[in-house]
Formats: sequence, C-alpha cells, structure tokens
Amino acid sequence: MKKIGLVGGTGPESTLMYYKELNHRIDRLTGGKAMPDIAIESVNFRRMWGYVSDNELDLLTDYFVEKIDCLERSGAEVVSLTCATGHIVIDRIKQKTNVPLVSIPEAVCEKAATLGIKKVGLLGTVFTMEQDFMKQPFTNAGIGVFIPEPTDRQLIAKRILEELERGIVKEQTLKEFQDIIGKMKAQNGIEAVILGCTELPLLLNTENCPVTCLNSVDIHIERLIELAMKD
Repeated sequence: MKKIGLVGGTGPESTLMYYKELNHRIDRLTGGKAMPDIAIESVNFRRMWGYVSDNELDLLTDYFVEKIDCLERSGAEVVSLTCATGHIVIDRIKQKTNVPLVSIPEAVCEKAATLGIKKVGLLGTVFTMEQDFMKQPFTNAGIGVFIPEPTDRQLIAKRILEELERGIVKEQTLKEFQDIIGKMKAQNGIEAVILGCTELPLLLNTENCPVTCLNSVDIHIERLIELAMKD
C-alpha cells in the first residue's frame, strides 16, 4: 500500500475527517489487516487564506509546494490538498512537483458523470463559487454548473469561515443552506449539489440535502484509497 500525504490544516476540521476516514475505511477494506501510513503537513490557515484573499497565487503555490516537498521526502507516494479552495492553484502546483496529486474537482466531476447528472449547484467559499477552477472539469464534461445568487454566496461564505471552519454546526445554518439549495433547484433545475468546501459535510449530507449530495470529502477519499491500494 502506498503512503498517503495530506496537506492539512485548511482547516483542522476537514483534516480530521480525512485522517479518520482513511484509517477506518482501509481497515474495513482489508478486513482489519491494515491501516495506511499517512503523513500530514499542516499549513498556517491564516497565512494560506491571506494569500487567497490577496490574490497572491504565486506565493500560495510556493507555500503548498513547500509542504508537498516535505511529504514527498517523508515517502508519500500519493498526495492531496484537504481543501477545495486550495485547488485554485492545482495546475501551478502540478508543474512544480513530481508526486501524483489527487484533484478534488476532477474526482467529483467523475462521480457526477458516473451518476448521469447534467446540472449541479456549487457551494463553497466565495473563491470556489465565483472562479472557474472547480467548474472547469464539469464544463468540459458537458455538465452545467450553477452558483447561488450574490447575497446567498456571501451568506454561505460567512457561515463557512465563522462557523464550520471552527467546528460549529447550527440548525439555523442548515435551514439557510437547505433553503438556498431548494431555490437553486427551482430556478436552475439542479439535480445535485457539490459540497465544494471540505467543511460542508459537517453540515450537509445525503439525509438532509434537498438534492443529490456530492460530498467532495467522501468522493476525494474514495479516490485516494483507490490509488493508495493500487499495485
């Protein structure tokens, strides 16, 4: 089994999900015979977020590459970022690293295509919703991507940064998100919604989402495991 490398701390809550799920799932898949070797390089979330907010994408790229280099030197053979927003520089990172990187946008798009979905809604940080890095694989696959209206985008971003990034989950926030998704279903005809922030699974899941829930963490972990266990 290949050693897995995670660039974590973006934020801590999603990093915990990745670590727990990778261990539990591989343990089950191997019938209790193995758990993965995992290395985590944790970034300074505030520093990372500052680079994103200031559009300092070269500095953001170099920061991630520094972390990935550490993971590679530790023996990691499959690496991923544990945040969707960080994928804003995924193409730049790939040009500067040698270790295989597992992309959230590509993995989620493959899942949507497998399910035959033609229209999806996208939730996440403002950067994820308004820029193209998460949408592009879907557009290339002929899948329509819709985002909430501006006031709803601001609300979603606020709840992510002030609540979910800190592990705070509120029933009122769930209701707000359900209403936004319901509105997108009525106005845009979305069949599914992408949880395009790796903290969103703390709030939304297949049981409480008004449409099919494309959980980016779950899908990403499935792909990581597939590659880690592949001979």
